Amino acid sequence: MIELPDLAVGGLAVGTLSALALGGGLLRSRRQRAVQREEIAALRAHLDGVLRTFTDEVEHLAGKRVPAAARQLTHPHIAVPGPRDPQATASPLGLALERVLDQLRIELTAQRIRVDAAAQAGMRGATREIQAALYRLQDALRGLQQRYDDPELTQTLFELDHENEQSLRRAQVAAVVCGAWVGLAREESHLVDAVTGGQARLAGYHRVRVHNHLRAGTALVSHAVEPVAIIVAELLDNALRHSAPDTDVVVNLEHVHHGACVTVDDAGVGMTQDERARAQRMVAGTDPILLTDLGDPPRMGLAAIGQLTRQFDLAVDLSSPSPYGGVRAVLRVDSHLLTRIDPEEQPPAASAPRPTRRAEPEEPAAASHSYGAEPGDGAAAPVPGHQTGALPQRRRRERLAAATEPAPAAPAPRPSAPGPEEAAAALGALQSGTAAARARTHPQTDDAEHTEHTEQTEEEGGTAR
Repeated sequence: MIELPDLAVGGLAVGTLSALALGGGLLRSRRQRAVQREEIAALRAHLDGVLRTFTDEVEHLAGKRVPAAARQLTHPHIAVPGPRDPQATASPLGLALERVLDQLRIELTAQRIRVDAAAQAGMRGATREIQAALYRLQDALRGLQQRYDDPELTQTLFELDHENEQSLRRAQVAAVVCGAWVGLAREESHLVDAVTGGQARLAGYHRVRVHNHLRAGTALVSHAVEPVAIIVAELLDNALRHSAPDTDVVVNLEHVHHGACVTVDDAGVGMTQDERARAQRMVAGTDPILLTDLGDPPRMGLAAIGQLTRQFDLAVDLSSPSPYGGVRAVLRVDSHLLTRIDPEEQPPAASAPRPTRRAEPEEPAAASHSYGAEPGDGAAAPVPGHQTGALPQRRRRERLAAATEPAPAAPAPRPSAPGPEEAAAALGALQSGTAAARARTHPQTDDAEHTEHTEQTEEEGGTAR
């Protein structure tokens, strides 16, 4: 039999072992809780760091990156900053923030296009009204020019008509930039007439020197005449504006393998590489044109060229500097836009530069024809300070001469200082061709006026520009 002391000793041993086991468990539990507290503290610290990083990145996005991305749409040279923490670039947070910027660009672009389209529609309507008013003024001035023979009044009317022509050109360019049609449907015309016709629309036309190296009779198809005249006018306007007033702008018309080229060289300030690249993008016509991209006030010349090159399959290159130190602009007209006009039946304008290239064997008449020459005079002398495609109105000059000269036997020597008659004649050489062109090309012109101008052009050996 087990005695009572033995039982007591066994019970005590069991209790001791149980107490030891329980104490060990409590110690392990305390250590585990301590480890867990440390892990929780570390997780909280990490979470606080992530939250601070996220907050900093969002603030950086709102304060720096979003404004830069918005400005970059109108100023491509502006760089958009990256994340504040470079390590976040490839992280999920960095990728998510970059998607925010992408969506912002897409939405801003869509809104800019929508707003700009509304602005262009409004400007198209306004320019349509302005053009109509200027055409009416043009018709009124033309009627006054045909009615009165007073030299001083005629000179004033021609000056007003030229100013009106410049205003009409600006309205036409604005309309073209906004997506409107060029506004005129012309007949087939000599390429040199289209070039000098664009020259005649400018205030500084007397500084332009045109050298015609084309074969006689080289002409444009009807739908390319007005676009080429507009493009040449804008290229010449840029050349005149950005060169000194005592320098010339040189224009060369030459044949190339696939058509013809009109090269404009100025001796101006030139362009930097970035400016030339931007100008080349605009005249290429590949990117959509927004009014907000054209500056304040908007410069629409290159934008109008871009619209026309895209619509009429023309090409303009501004990538080369001019040998005179300024800018060289080259307009290329491909062969499918060229045709031929018999220079005997429909010669170029009398004041247009005659071709320096000899006629080919199948064109013997063109080699012996002197455009605008009077019988027995040889080559016709150009009007001083004027070499444009506008058509001289010889009838008016004869009436002026009859009113001022008693004997028509021999031409009087030109005075050193031109009087009102010669000033009116010089301006007449610029403007009368414009009137003849309108009579030939405007659908709304009545038949009587059209017949009158056609007879004049046949007698005078010229055509409308």
